[in-house]
Amino acid sequence: MTRFLLAMWTAVGLAGIAPPAGAADAATGAAAQPDSLQRAVQAGRLRIGYANEAPFAYMDSRAGRLTGEAPEIARVILGRLGIGEVEGVLTEFGALIPGLLAGRFDMIAAGMYVLPDRCRQIAFSNPTYGVGDGFLQRTDNPRELHGYADVAADPAARVGVVVGAVQNDYAARAGVPPSQVVVFPDVVSAVEGVVAGRADVYAATALTLNYVLTKVPDWQIDKVARFVQPSENGEAVRGYGAFGFRKGDTALREAFDRELAHFIGTPEHQLLVEPFGFTGTELPGDATAAQLCGQAPATVAPAADPS
Repeated sequence: MTRFLLAMWTAVGLAGIAPPAGAADAATGAAAQPDSLQRAVQAGRLRIGYANEAPFAYMDSRAGRLTGEAPEIARVILGRLGIGEVEGVLTEFGALIPGLLAGRFDMIAAGMYVLPDRCRQIAFSNPTYGVGDGFLQRTDNPRELHGYADVAADPAARVGVVVGAVQNDYAARAGVPPSQVVVFPDVVSAVEGVVAGRADVYAATALTLNYVLTKVPDWQIDKVARFVQPSENGEAVRGYGAFGFRKGDTALREAFDRELAHFIGTPEHQLLVEPFGFTGTELPGDATAAQLCGQAPATVAPAADPS
């Protein structure tokens, strides 16, 4: 089973050792130089950090290609900026922001949600999608777990989450104690954990779960029906994914956003992300990074803080 998943999706490496004291400040200071975009154009390439989470960003081991919604959009936008090569750096999700600040890569391309806690550490592009959550379970799961509140109400229930993901916070907000949360390093491990009975459900974005089910259609797993979305201030939470940059890389981020504004929602964009399960329903609408970071009046329901 493990070999099957690894062959289908990719071999998952763990990375992201915390940088030594001062490394993040040094990297941020270096990125603050005004010619960061120019240097990337001159080099002809940009390093992007990604976590192994399909359909957002993952290595297609059969094709030997980094792909997914975020890397494919990054290739188009960076190409329009004159940056022809994208170099992927595999990183555990919870280490993406430290890795960016330490200079291991120059942009996060992992479908990362724009959240206020993250905005205090890095800068985000405007979002490329908006999506809700879901639970994955074995079809013989006897527990009636239709949302995080149900997990909190059942002391014997266990919910699986990927390290550093927003679902960890959704569980905490619903009153799920840490003892009932099983943290996995990546999607592959989380799915295997549910199949092996280490967790009753795996919490992830609905798109992630849809993608998992297309890869293992014969497995006795399925999405939980009638899932209750987490809510905030009476509104169902919707997560908005975007690209992450060091705050000093203003020229790069602004140029990226300008091109992104001409691309998201176009037929070219929708054709590009359709193979990963994205439809018009997942378009971000009028949501902006400034709104989601709490820096401008919100016209959309923000995702819960933080992940």
